[in-house]
Amino acid sequence: MENSSRAVIDVDRLNISYGDFHAVKDLSFRVEQGELYALLGTNGAGKTSALEAVEGHRRVSSGTVRVFGEKPADRRAVRHRMGIMLQESGFSADLTVAESVRLIGRLSGRSDSVDRVLGTVDLNRKADVRVGQLSGGEKRRLDFATAVYGRPELIFLDEPTTGLDIQSRDALWAAVRELRGNGSTIVLTTHYLEEAQQYADRIGLMHRGTFRREGTVSELTRRLPAAIRFALSPTTTPVPPIGTRATDGRVYVAETFQLQADLKVLLDWAAAHDVELLDLSAAPTRLDDVFRSIESDPAPALNPTR
Repeated sequence: MENSSRAVIDVDRLNISYGDFHAVKDLSFRVEQGELYALLGTNGAGKTSALEAVEGHRRVSSGTVRVFGEKPADRRAVRHRMGIMLQESGFSADLTVAESVRLIGRLSGRSDSVDRVLGTVDLNRKADVRVGQLSGGEKRRLDFATAVYGRPELIFLDEPTTGLDIQSRDALWAAVRELRGNGSTIVLTTHYLEEAQQYADRIGLMHRGTFRREGTVSELTRRLPAAIRFALSPTTTPVPPIGTRATDGRVYVAETFQLQADLKVLLDWAAAHDVELLDLSAAPTRLDDVFRSIESDPAPALNPTR
């Protein structure tokens, strides 16, 4: 990516080590103003360490990290401009929901209406309920509410929809869209790859401390072939017109980078030979296919942003 003065996050050759263990290796990436950037990774990939450095919670071994052009450890310069939704917030069980939100407001230095914030996550009815009495999903919604208090310019969402029902998920993403409409930048980590595929502008995929892939969903998925699957009856004699490999029995799989064209060839062939394509499916490459592929990729990709 070209240099841009609009970069909210700028990470250059970040390295983080714990003793002899090199958790993050020469990691470089940028997040532009207004983006929703998803940082994803396999277990132990180093994404948590990298994000903790960006949030100002982790010392770096070498390299530079800048948030709004400042060192993230400079809390007076950056902390009031960012909201952080951790996987577990650790709110005091004895505080009420409203008290928890007010506390975050005081600590962050941002101003907002408690009623407005609780309304975004449908917790107004729980305002006077102690945190210890909330369900798991309600606590997660409270985590989100405190992260977006005051509409911060930069928001980190770490597994934001874990434990939420479908209505709560939809409400959370609606609130994220509103925040982005007001100019907020979002950094997302999630194990729900379909959410990253649907909402992220760009995605960085980490494995063993390095970036293996970075780009838009389209850029990531077009590097792998789509798949056409079908079965033929035992009496079918014509040979399929596209390159296929047989799996169990009479099941065939064709991998292609031109899905629409090859699917048309197959359907025209079936019609011309009166062949029934049993259990036919044609699926474009998805983000989870790319995610699986990085574990079998022996060579780290070069950092694309430097």
